[in-house]
Amino acid sequence: MPLHILTKKVVKVGLSMWIASKLGIVLMICGALVCSSVTASEQKIPDPMKTRKVALIIDDFGNNMRGTEEILNLPIPLTIAVMPFLPSTKKDAELAHQKKHDVIVHMPMEPMRGAKSWLGPGALMSNLSDEEIRNRVNKAIDDVPHAIGMNNHMGSKITQNPRIMRIVLQVCKERGLFYIDSKTSYRSIVGQVAHDLQVPYIENMVFLDDVHTSSHITKQLRLISEKVKQNEVCVAIGHVGPGGKKVAQAIRNYLPQLQKEATIMQVSRMVKEKQATPTKTDKKTKK
Repeated sequence: MPLHILTKKVVKVGLSMWIASKLGIVLMICGALVCSSVTASEQKIPDPMKTRKVALIIDDFGNNMRGTEEILNLPIPLTIAVMPFLPSTKKDAELAHQKKHDVIVHMPMEPMRGAKSWLGPGALMSNLSDEEIRNRVNKAIDDVPHAIGMNNHMGSKITQNPRIMRIVLQVCKERGLFYIDSKTSYRSIVGQVAHDLQVPYIENMVFLDDVHTSSHITKQLRLISEKVKQNEVCVAIGHVGPGGKKVAQAIRNYLPQLQKEATIMQVSRMVKEKQATPTKTDKKTKK
């Protein structure tokens, strides 16, 4: 083959290889840009199920109350608040623990108004000494098996009292318990004292059954949906007792909707995640 023809073929082959290599680089860059844009779009639209969290606390266990079985058999993780020193305190706490629910002490505390007979034994009263307050809190924790936290039963008077709440929260810290302020008083100082003592803390945002009708409980469940969209988290409290079966049925009926909007979890998990990642509510509070 003549030299000039061979030279032309070599040049053509070289040019083709150069073009192919450049085209490959361009395709790689385009692919990377597409992947990065997809990743960015995924990051811009977080899954609400991963960011929105709801915890349901059910109070007043410990006295063979109506709705106990129905609540414990709900197919979601719950936080069960058990009153100490009552006929079914230990049985209810054990059953709740077996069903993988959180168990907390539902600590009876003096209210601003209301019959003292509603408090139950071992209640914290404003006229008690520091030593007696500490003694009663420790005994209550000892009486509720598997307790990992505490909230207040009634207590609108005590949760405004810095002296008493400092003792309560100090004992919780010593015993490794978190605290949930039931928010029976808008003047509660629990949050500030818990912050000062570095006690894991969260507060109630919705009472489900302050009116014992199915329609009202359902309305309050819808309020949870609104709250969790605004604040990322929502803690709500219901009760066994006179309206216990209605609470259980309303929760069961509303579950499909609530599970589309948020992850339902025990309070213990929410408290841990709150400590690790402040929510919108926490950020507002710090300001």
